[in-house]
Amino acid sequence: MGRVTAPNPVIPVPPADLPRTLGELRAAGHRYRTVKQELRDNLIARMRTGADRFPGIVGYEDTVLPEVERALLAGHDLVLLGERGQGKTRLIRSLAALLDEWTPVIAGSVLNEHPLHPLTPASRARVAEAGDDLPVGWLHRSMRYGEKLATPDTSVGDLIGDVDPIRIAEGRTLGDPETIHFGLVPRTNRGIFAVNELPDLAERIQVALLNVLEERDIQVRGYQLRLPLDLLLVASANPEDYTNRGRIITPLKDRFGAEIRTHYPVELELELALIRQEADLVAEVPEHVLEVLARFARAVRESPSVDPRSGVSARFAIAAAETVAAAALRRAALLAADSTSGSGSGSEAVRAEAAVARVGDAVSVTSTLRGKVEFESGEEGREVEILAHLLRTATAETFRARLAGLDLSGFTDLVAEGTVIETGELVGSGDLLRQVGTVPGLAKVLDRLGMGDAPTPAEAAAGVEFVLEGLHLTRRLGKDVTDSGRTVYGGRG
Repeated sequence: MGRVTAPNPVIPVPPADLPRTLGELRAAGHRYRTVKQELRDNLIARMRTGADRFPGIVGYEDTVLPEVERALLAGHDLVLLGERGQGKTRLIRSLAALLDEWTPVIAGSVLNEHPLHPLTPASRARVAEAGDDLPVGWLHRSMRYGEKLATPDTSVGDLIGDVDPIRIAEGRTLGDPETIHFGLVPRTNRGIFAVNELPDLAERIQVALLNVLEERDIQVRGYQLRLPLDLLLVASANPEDYTNRGRIITPLKDRFGAEIRTHYPVELELELALIRQEADLVAEVPEHVLEVLARFARAVRESPSVDPRSGVSARFAIAAAETVAAAALRRAALLAADSTSGSGSGSEAVRAEAAVARVGDAVSVTSTLRGKVEFESGEEGREVEILAHLLRTATAETFRARLAGLDLSGFTDLVAEGTVIETGELVGSGDLLRQVGTVPGLAKVLDRLGMGDAPTPAEAAAGVEFVLEGLHLTRRLGKDVTDSGRTVYGGRG
């Protein structure tokens, strides 16, 4: 699933055969259900048919998702606890797919009131006056999700509502409910409302949510107004903030029916699946390079030099894969420009050197992504050094896992008599392969790396560089880095 969305999403148009009046709605046999009943029924229907209940959610099938399903079936509001980059927001947003595709509303209602269940005095009066001729509109499920990132400047008016001074100025009395400008929560009535980073809300703002969670109504500046809201309230929080006394008020925690812990991918294959799904790659990144990056992200999370309380986001590995792909594309473009000496079109130039990432391209991520990692206080100034060490460890582990048992003596014999092989960011695949020549065992290496019987020169070069780096990291091959940044392999390590 891609991560890029349209800047101005198109609002779906209701089908023409849907009822347009209250009378037609009743004649069609429509029945009113609460949001939680709707979610429960649709979830059960998907379970029975075997349909995907949470598309795009990776790594939670046996841990988090069963708990979410139990919470939805029980009709509980829920809070997701987890460190940054564990997909909490993605999971929350996926809940909207369990709503009915279309739901009826009283046409013009700010609070998305159901024609069979009006809330405000004005809407009840409209229903009584118009009867079966009451106009009915239809709301798509994509419009039934509301979200607010909790920030210290969030106000009660933002969430719940406040007096509208313009309506007061128009001559309406202060006690008239029509003078209320409703906030985000009531405007998401008959939908799902999410509060991200809940502990960041000021305590006096958290109090405003108590009635929403328990009594299911709202209070605005002392108005004698009770609106029985119909919604599912979901929140996300960091475990450290959530459990610290004073960061979230106890009555609010008590009102959530379910507290669910999220986590990072527990297995390497799940980490890889997440990268494949989320990364927007501008060049080919071979599987062994992706595995290096996945192992790298996991090693960073487990490192004692990294603050475990902040976590290492899944976006770290995703951004690393995108950076490596960008490095491959840059190499292809620059080498093509050199080969054509400025002649030829850009597309022809890029085709001259296929954009395929190599393990050496991963070196750049240690500096560009260090801002995504919170280090322990004693490691100041050593951030890049620590990441570089962990990257080498991940590369060595991938080398052993991918090429264990293969005879790689052809590569070591190649440099045993002083032959050197030069590679680097701007060394083309053809140049690298010419230096290597015919190496016994290369075909088996490429096959083990999943490149098939007919790899392209760029893919073969990626395989060769991976073997050379792996042999160096396992102390079977020497390596030097020149002043120009190129890497020279040769001699015993």
